[in-house]
Amino acid sequence: MEGQGFRDRAPELEAAGAEILGISFDPPEANLSFAKRNDFPYRLLSDLDRSIGEAYGTKRPEGHDAASWPRRFTYLIDPEGRVAKAYVVRDVTIHPAEVLADLESLRG
Repeated sequence: MEGQGFRDRAPELEAAGAEILGISFDPPEANLSFAKRNDFPYRLLSDLDRSIGEAYGTKRPEGHDAASWPRRFTYLIDPEGRVAKAYVVRDVTIHPAEVLADLESLRG
């Protein structure tokens, strides 16, 4: 649902200067299939060694019940590559609109 929300808001987000990227621990083939099935207009990246998840704090600790899935976070990264805002995603139905509002607010 979260990905579909970003899909539905993609034109507005891109008009506001955003580039949408998704990332998961799934292999590229699975991400491609998922993106096609959901008609995503943005790329889904694969973090097979979980190094990006480690760097961004989305990797769960070994032994956790859901260790094979990353925690759900979104990062708003500014044009200089700095994290302008980090979100712990709690409600996937409103989250894309929240990101759009924050992006517009950051742009002034």
